[in-house]
Amino acid sequence: MGERMARPRNGSERKEIAMSGPLDGVVVLDLSRVLAGPWAGQLLADLGARVIKVEHPTRGDDTRGWGPPWLDGDRGAERLAAYYLCANRGKQSLAVDISSDGGQALLRELAKGADILLENFKVGGLAKYGLDYPSLKALNPRLIGCSITGFGQDGPYAHRAGYDFMIQAMGGLMSLTGEPDGMPMKTGVAITDVMTGLYAAVGVLAALHERGRTGKGRHVDVALLDVQVATLANQALNVLTSGASPTRHGNAHPNIVPYQAFACADGHLVLTVGNDGQFARLATLLGHPEWAEDPAYATNAARVDNREVLVAMIQARLLGRERDAWLAELEVRGIPAGPINTLTEVFDDPQVRHRGLRRTLDQGGQAVPQVASPLRFDGEALTSEVAPPRLGQDSDTILAEMGLTAEDIARLRRAGVVR
Repeated sequence: MGERMARPRNGSERKEIAMSGPLDGVVVLDLSRVLAGPWAGQLLADLGARVIKVEHPTRGDDTRGWGPPWLDGDRGAERLAAYYLCANRGKQSLAVDISSDGGQALLRELAKGADILLENFKVGGLAKYGLDYPSLKALNPRLIGCSITGFGQDGPYAHRAGYDFMIQAMGGLMSLTGEPDGMPMKTGVAITDVMTGLYAAVGVLAALHERGRTGKGRHVDVALLDVQVATLANQALNVLTSGASPTRHGNAHPNIVPYQAFACADGHLVLTVGNDGQFARLATLLGHPEWAEDPAYATNAARVDNREVLVAMIQARLLGRERDAWLAELEVRGIPAGPINTLTEVFDDPQVRHRGLRRTLDQGGQAVPQVASPLRFDGEALTSEVAPPRLGQDSDTILAEMGLTAEDIARLRRAGVVR
């Protein structure tokens, strides 16, 4: 990985990791931890930004300890939790105690040359250190701030901490997930955190674009609850239109039929019949072309009204053959369907392999597994080649770029300000 000299806005020279991507030259000061904020930071890093991950010098990001599973460190190096590895690619780790005067001074100096401040402290959490967005923007009017919290910067819940699981519950997602006669369920991935990270990245990119016109930074306020409610999508409009809360449908769809999981002779598949033409082809494949002409099933609205009878008939037919045989027939006829894969099967899937979604990065001679960014520009995948850093891995480099001598750094380290 090459390096180039760059001149930050405070006028001093520093070395900067050379990135190729749309955000080349953008500097992100990332004070976030766990998933939503780090996910946003990783996306920005994949797009070419230089992301400096600021961590506590002894604990680091909480997710460093969220194992097993672990990627064990070689030669006594710290072991890395798989959870941490999922959201911290492409970053540099600066381990600094922001509760100390020395640590605060370092952060203020870094903020002078940064483009984006990303943080997920509770409301007011950074103000007590003098590191909140208004304080840092006073030093750098071009600085863009993004605050990620559970409930936003105002309102009756603003003071509360927020985690994905509880937000899935409060935001209605769990009420929609699970079997009709079972408990409300969370999703298998912390999807609210991930979506919040995506919205945060979109927000700061919009602010970055606007800054090109105005020369001034803006503050982006992103709340997990807001994101969860916003991403209820069609289900939100179902209740706002009808006045009735949608119920759980298990693996079925509330608005489309047949659009659900079905059992075959040796496993399961998912049918996603999105229009009447696809349904007509399915009916023919199942040996009942007359279904497509029957007023009870000819349109999607009719199929939703007669869901139970139709689904039972489809299920009876699908049980007569093996899953892969059905999938082959469905593909030939252009009827959308797919297997229900385990994660092992996902990464062995020929399409996933062809698209290069499984990657391996080097961390000091150790192979670190990664999942590539899904973004491709002109056919090229935009994914950082830099493995998630060990705690404080880049502290010396970053501090030296700021003009500190080896003696200065050693003194800060002895005082517990940096690692």
